[in-house]
Amino acid sequence: MNLTKIPNGDEKVTVELTVKELMALAGVHFHSNHDVKVSARKKLNMVLADTSAQDGKQNTSISYQFLN
Repeated sequence: MNLTKIPNGDEKVTVELTVKELMALAGVHFHSNHDVKVSARKKLNMVLADTSAQDGKQNTSISYQFLN
């Protein structure tokens, strides 16, 4: 088991998503509109970047797979 330590990992953040974006992240497939999931992931990555920038650290991204 690989444990990853994330500073301030229990800190809460707010991300504004549409219902469709939330559903796409939860696993619903929108075959006619792939942009829904892409948009939601971009929003998550922006919040992660802002959070890490506030910590005074270099802007690093965390892979989406580690967020589950």
